[in-house]
Amino acid sequence: MDIVDVIKDQITNNNILLYMKGSPNQPLCGFSARTVQAVMECGQKFAYVDVLSNPDIRASLPAYANWPTFPQLWVNGELVGGCDIVTGMHASGELKTLLDSAAPAE
Repeated sequence: MDIVDVIKDQITNNNILLYMKGSPNQPLCGFSARTVQAVMECGQKFAYVDVLSNPDIRASLPAYANWPTFPQLWVNGELVGGCDIVTGMHASGELKTLLDSAAPAE
């Protein structure tokens, strides 16, 4: 499977997916740290991909997404945005609403 297919598969198979530097428990840049904190505070489970451990994804995702930077939050197959957008949505309450609606029913 080529890397774009891997990316498409990850986005399709995860309702809430965060491409970030590091992991939720150990973010490796300030933008990823702020973004993952906002997502975690919304209380929904989410998947993540550490782009530092996946150099092919790190190199290919910006072109695929037409978004040059990390982190990138994807919800229901759509790019939400990066740190500024996610933290702004969190501050306004929009992020929780979006993530709650995207979370799979248990």
